[in-house]
Amino acid sequence: MQLTNFAYLGVLAFIVLGTVWLEFVIGARVLRKPKRLILSLIPVFTGLTIWDLYAISERHWWFNENYVTGLTIGVIPIEELLFFIITPTAMLYSFEAVRAVKQWQVGDEK
Repeated sequence: MQLTNFAYLGVLAFIVLGTVWLEFVIGARVLRKPKRLILSLIPVFTGLTIWDLYAISERHWWFNENYVTGLTIGVIPIEELLFFIITPTAMLYSFEAVRAVKQWQVGDEK
């Protein structure tokens, strides 16, 4: 295994580091609302996993073995499945940080 095999994981680490601080500094409260987080992630994770399975099976999509660790669940690299969790969570952090700064409320907070 070479260092490049951790490239995808490195990108994911930068995404986490670039957004998780919003929980503590800005008060984004993403981790403090696990039910909302999970309900947000389920359809995204499910849809993207199905899409990837289809694209891989049709050979429209593949993963360069030089940039992934080789750990898979079925045919999907673990990095790709983590991407389906980390990226939407990062988007929620960004959204919730803006809401915290602007002091916007949503229906379940009124």
